Amino acid sequence: MTDAETIADLRTAADYQFGAGAGEALFPPDDLLTVRRSSGGRPRQVIDGDVDDTPGSSEGDRLVSYGTDGRFTLGLAGGQRLHAAFAAPRHRMVVGEESEPFVREGRNTFAKFVTAADDGIRPGDEVLVVDETDAIFGVGRAELSGREAEQLGSGVAVKTRDGNPADDD
Repeated sequence: MTDAETIADLRTAADYQFGAGAGEALFPPDDLLTVRRSSGGRPRQVIDGDVDDTPGSSEGDRLVSYGTDGRFTLGLAGGQRLHAAFAAPRHRMVVGEESEPFVREGRNTFAKFVTAADDGIRPGDEVLVVDETDAIFGVGRAELSGREAEQLGSGVAVKTRDGNPADDD
């Protein structure tokens, strides 16, 4: 199977997991994407750009990893693409400013700092962690549903995978 055929299949899987339009947002037809495969040929990761797999070569941004369970885990670059494609509150957990530096470092998001969340979020879903202005801080896996994250005062709401370092300008 060629990379183009694989990307077409991954678009379909992304639409199923994240909703219609996610496949085109994550893997636009005109973008140059690299598919990293397992030794058996199964797609493992999709990287933005043409990546040289030799040791020490420059890395592209990881959009997603594709698990053996058929689900995607988002990289920050993939989260930013979904963020641009879907209007708030879709796939988002909103946190207060006191949580921002920790999430940006890639630390977990706690329920006591969640001020709003997409009611469609279920535990295990891939989510975007944003602030009230919809600036993206990180991406990760929801540990609580959107409604639980809003109502509970303790516990981990999102296992943050990738933080979005603050701009130093």
